[in-house]
This record gives sequence, C-alpha cells and structure tokens, in this order.
Amino acid sequence: MSDVSSSPSSSPSPSDKRDSKDFIREIIDADLASGKHSAPVTRFPPEPNGYLHIGHAKSICLNFGIAKEYGSRCHLRFDDTNPSKEEQEYVDSIQADIRWLGFDWGDHLFFASDYFDQIYAWAVTLIRDGKAYVDDQTPEDIRSNRGNLTEPGVNSPFRDRSVEENLALFEAMRAGNFPDGSKVLRAKIDMAHANLNMRDPVLYRILRAHHHRSGDKWCIYPMYDFTHGQSDALEHITHSLCTLEFENHRPLYEWFLDNLPVPSHPRQIEFARLNLNYTVMSKRKLLQLVDENHVSGWDDPRMPTVSGMRRRGYPAEAIRNFCATIGITKFNGTNDFALLENAVREVMNRDAQRRMAVLDPIKVTITNYPEDQVEELDVINNPEDPNAGTRKVPFCRELYIERDDFMEDPPKKFFRLGPGREVRFRCAYWLKCEDFVKDAEGKVTELLCTYDPETRGGENPPDGRKVKGTVHWVSARHAVPAEVRVYDRLFDHANPDSKKRNFLDHINPASLEILSGCQLEPALADAKVGDSIQFERLGYFCVDPDSTSDARVFNRTVGLRDSWAKEQQRG
Repeated sequence: MSDVSSSPSSSPSPSDKRDSKDFIREIIDADLASGKHSAPVTRFPPEPNGYLHIGHAKSICLNFGIAKEYGSRCHLRFDDTNPSKEEQEYVDSIQADIRWLGFDWGDHLFFASDYFDQIYAWAVTLIRDGKAYVDDQTPEDIRSNRGNLTEPGVNSPFRDRSVEENLALFEAMRAGNFPDGSKVLRAKIDMAHANLNMRDPVLYRILRAHHHRSGDKWCIYPMYDFTHGQSDALEHITHSLCTLEFENHRPLYEWFLDNLPVPSHPRQIEFARLNLNYTVMSKRKLLQLVDENHVSGWDDPRMPTVSGMRRRGYPAEAIRNFCATIGITKFNGTNDFALLENAVREVMNRDAQRRMAVLDPIKVTITNYPEDQVEELDVINNPEDPNAGTRKVPFCRELYIERDDFMEDPPKKFFRLGPGREVRFRCAYWLKCEDFVKDAEGKVTELLCTYDPETRGGENPPDGRKVKGTVHWVSARHAVPAEVRVYDRLFDHANPDSKKRNFLDHINPASLEILSGCQLEPALADAKVGDSIQFERLGYFCVDPDSTSDARVFNRTVGLRDSWAKEQQRG
C-alpha cells in the first residue's frame, strides 16, 4: 500500500498545540527506533450506526494526526458487522464529517464487510483446530451460564461436539437452514477465565437482515470482536488505537491474532475517551433524542454531533484545537463544555467578520436629522485582522437599537440610553434621548433623539463632554429582516447521563429560543450558508441551511463570554 497524506497541508494536526509527546506517540517512537516498524499505520474504524460526535473527533484527530506527523497513512474503515442498525446515510455522513474536520484517507477506504469471506474462512479454521463450536443454547441461557466476576461460567452442553459436526452445522447456518437466534458459533477458550470476554465468546450469529453493501448474500454475520482485530491485521495496521472501554477486550483481540494465520499482528493501545459535561455521548441515547423529536435531527445545533456543531457554526479548527488541548491520557475524566466554547471563541474572534444586528429592535427617530439624507459610514470588519479592511454601512434618520439598550428609569450605573441621556452610536454619531412613545399597553415603541453633527464617526465633540456608553444600531430603511435561533446547552445538568436519573428529565427547556423580527445591517443580505459572523456586542452567529434569499436564518454559535459560569456563581 502506498503512503498518502492524511490531511491537507493547510490543516493543523492535533499536535500543533502540544508541548510534549503523549504516551501513544512515545510508544510509536520506541517501535520506530527499535526497527519494529518503518512507519506507523493507523485507522479510524467507526460503526455506521449513527452520526459522529465530539468524542469521535478526538479519535479522528489522534489517528489521522499521527499519520500526518509521521508521514504515513490512516485508513478509514467501516466496521459494518450489524446490518440491522447500519445505513448508507451514516456512511455518507461520517465521510463528510471527517473531511470537514480537515482530514482525508486518500485511497485507504475499507469496509469490514469486504472481508466477510476471509472472516468466515478463519472461523472454519478455528473449528478445524478444535477452537470453536456451534452452540444451540438460547441467548438467555448463554448469558446466564457465562458466570460473573466472582463465579466461573458453565460449559455449554454442546461444547464437545466433534469437529465434523461443528463444520456441518456451521455450513448449514450459512446456508440458512436454521431460524434467527437458534444457533451461534462460539470460540472455545475458557469458561472460568477471569476476563468475562474470554468465556467462549460468540463469533457468529444467525441474522437475516439486508446489508447495505453485501445485500442478502449472508444470513450469518460475525461479531464485532471477531472482525475488528482481523480487519486491522489484513490492513497491516501497526497501532490499533481505541478507547479505554476496549481494554478488557484486548486479550480476546490478541487471542484471535495468535490463533489465526493473519498477515500481521497489530498492537492495541487504549486511551481515555472524550467526556463532556452537559452532554450525552451514547449513540443509543442520541438516536433516542432524534427518534422522539426532542431535537430536529442528528445535525440539530444542540447535539454534540460533528454535523450539529458544524451547523451551529463551530469552526473545524476549534474542534481540532480543543482535542489537542485536552490531550491523550490513560485516565478517564470529564471536560468542561466551557473549554470547547472557549476554543470556538478563540478561532472566531480571530477570523469572524463583524456586523451589526439588532435582535429585539426598538425604533429610534433622530428628529434633527434630514428626512431624506443617507450617509455611508466606514466601519471596521475585524479589529483582530487589519487586512480585513472596512465596509460601508448606511445611516439615516430612522434606526433600530436593542430594546435593552434603553431604560425608561435607568439606575445610576446604566450607561446606555434613557431620558436625557446621551450615548455614542458605534462609528456614527452621539445621540441624546429627548422623549419616547408608548403604545396602548404602555410598551415603549419609539425613542425620539437628537444627534450632534460634530461627532461623525463617533468622535468626541469639540466641547469636551464625555459619554460612557456605546450602542450598536441598524438603519431601519436598509435593514434586512431575519430569524435568529439562540441555542444553548441541550441539558441543564452537568451529568445528565448519570445512572441515578433519566437523561431526558434534564433537557434544558431554554436550549432554543427562536427570535423573529430581528433586523440586520444590509451587508448580511449576501451572507452564505455556513458563514460565521460576530454580531457586535451579541455573540458569534452563522447562516443556517434553512436560510433563503427571502427568509434569512442565523444560528447563535456561542456568546461573547461564558454566561453559564456567571449563572453558577450566582447560584
């Protein structure tokens, strides 16, 4: 197999922010120094039974990152051994997510189902060697006879069948002569083994289900444990990297490799999975959220899926940086959601164009401004990027500002608009509130203000007076209407996945607020789906795929600062 770059040269690897090598890279360095391997070959092996989430992103960054650093290759292999839960939709979404994260597998795309003939042949090898047998016990009997951590298992009454009988039964299983669940093929290892995974594990089960690749060719399918290691061996993977829950499976992984004529012997190495508070990572629970309509789909911006984060506006670089920051260890822990959000802010603060938007508008009329006059004011696109330049923003007699930038009876330390108060309108003029208008219900609907023409561009007036407040605004005549979806954390409890509670009980009722009638500066009329923008003073937002030329929709990606930390301090 030829080497291929694992990611575009412009995409930073997960090591870019690491000061020292983690234990996996130290193992790889030792293997290379000893001559055991000339280069590491890794793989990312998802099961196509759901969309990828942020936990998978850590594994993607690790496996593809190692390949990039060492000038080698990383395979993408779908471990598609359970057709009843797998779909082509998931295969497609996984490939799209990995590419979006900045990685590529080149020509090294594989499916475990491509190896089914070889896996079957190796099952026959184990039977011929007296190391596998067909068991007629029910799944319930197999489970109950397995024993537990303190008691050994009980041998199956079918464990001592002859090689000839097992071969004939296994062939009949493949031929479809038995109903689903009536027989399984098991390895003959040790029913008293301290590791429960070694107590005659099931290798094959009868399952009549249409496979997304092999169709109806098979009515028996290999178990994950009997496929994964042999697939690694067939692909000449050198370092099989997986999360800690597979540590107890390693003896079985190695038993299969030791007892079969495989072409290579990969080394399994476990690392701590990515856990994030205020989320659930179980595919089963994520699917439940989708199926029960608690969210709009796998790509709902509140979901911890890669597609959900992309739709919410998270930059791929921010996710890579987050994975690099938390690092690779052997110890499980839970990461703070705020750390991920800070990684997002860091990238977006550097890259996002600034625009003005008013989400809860109140009208401002400048009574001493000419009715038909329109000025084009220069406004900086991004103070973090001098090369971003400026844009022209129209200013006229009627404007919109945020409703909470005005108070009818403001306290002393409220530095925005109130009766008789003067503030700076960003990059425009100083305005003073002279009066206001209310509707029949007593709600303020309009502010009547005057402006100082000596303060164009927001400059201080010649008479030396001062103001402490600056507000953003949008020209009412030129404003672009939009819907804005304000997303927050899907769960209101830091550990919604605790066994002591039903995770659905902790869905945050304030995780989505839909704001209609928002008013945006006209430059946002040309924003494209996926574009990331900082709405000045409000947060970071992106254009949602639901957006059209007639109905623009923006998602809040993240606020300008961590509002949850403040809530916790108040609590």
